[in-house]
Amino acid sequence: MPISKEQAAEIVRRQGPGATPEELAARLEPTSAAAHPIPPEPPAAKDGTAAGRDQRLAFLRERGVELPHLAGAKPQVDPEELRGNIEQFIGMTQIPTGVIGPLRVNGLHAHGDFYVPLATSEGALVASYHRGARVITLSGGASCLTTLTQVQRAPGFVFRSIAEAGRFGAWVSGEFERCREVAATRTRHGRLTELRIHMQTRTVYLVLAFHTGDASGQNMVTLCADAICQDLVARTPVAPRQWFIESNLSGDKKATAMSFLHTRGRKVMAEVTVPRDVVERQLHTTPEQICDYWRVSFIAGVQSGSIGVTGHFANGIAAMFLACGQDVACVSEASIGVNRFERTESGDLYCGVDLPNLICGTVGGGTRMPTAAECLRLLGCEGSGHANKFAEICAAVVLGGELSIAAALAAGHFARAHEHLGRPPA
Repeated sequence: MPISKEQAAEIVRRQGPGATPEELAARLEPTSAAAHPIPPEPPAAKDGTAAGRDQRLAFLRERGVELPHLAGAKPQVDPEELRGNIEQFIGMTQIPTGVIGPLRVNGLHAHGDFYVPLATSEGALVASYHRGARVITLSGGASCLTTLTQVQRAPGFVFRSIAEAGRFGAWVSGEFERCREVAATRTRHGRLTELRIHMQTRTVYLVLAFHTGDASGQNMVTLCADAICQDLVARTPVAPRQWFIESNLSGDKKATAMSFLHTRGRKVMAEVTVPRDVVERQLHTTPEQICDYWRVSFIAGVQSGSIGVTGHFANGIAAMFLACGQDVACVSEASIGVNRFERTESGDLYCGVDLPNLICGTVGGGTRMPTAAECLRLLGCEGSGHANKFAEICAAVVLGGELSIAAALAAGHFARAHEHLGRPPA
């Protein structure tokens, strides 16, 4: 995704104030088990009984994480506390939540070993991601990097003619600083970072991009964009016939080429190099077989018209979003991306994932729900200051999922795993 020099400067500014490029790069290096011992895995992995659940809860409790709401030990939330999250409330939907890990992450924001909650009703999913997490951790961890952060709102202005639309577009091009000042009156945490103008005959589309702090930011950018539009319409030298706060050009809650090219949310990348012996021992296949499968799948993805090509980014992202109180509809854009598998010169396996639209947050929205707050607390991501950390953990989880599913398909184990784990008892 090409970016402007202004965006590049903004990325550098946010990565680590006062840190040198060498210090930042060092955080992304793999960390060996010899230097940093690998924590134990949660116990009773194959025990699906209440006793197995209690063992896993006790394991996490020993590590300082209490999960009373997830465990059902607390009463349901008072409906009064749900104002702003739900209308016409009747009850709570329950989704089983499992835990994977430890997952080692070597990111600029997320750095350490994490036990990750995944909420799903799809059998075999947690087991697959747990296997991917183990492979990543045994390989020194996933290197993760968050770069561009922005959320768009795209108002549309309709005029009587191309000439009027052209006059408005030319005028708006000089109003960026004023628009930024107006946006600042509606939020303490967000900031207008870019204004792009697109003219289609007599309609002018403005793509307003905002940095939204630690919130996912959809409501924030809507209120800011509305204030900007009201101000522009009040001052414009040529009045539009009509205007709309969202023209459907922002990519909100849909898979679009626009968001793939320009980022909606957080652009996050993750990579790991898996030693050949780990591939053979843990994934029961070879780097060559996985790369052969990946080439077939990538070409097929292109032929299908896919925006990006992935194995199943959506599985891991949806499971994390459900567990951690994210806007689940945003999986539609967040699951767009590209995976990559390559055999290294030394015969090991390189795997990388690129997620240009990971729209997520650690404050606001559903993050204040009791079980979501517990899941974020388990990750050390509860509250402000942790959105980029959460995004990098998400990327590492996605990376593990791509490793595991590609290996299962390459080895011919995919159907067998779902038959064994994905079917209820007779």
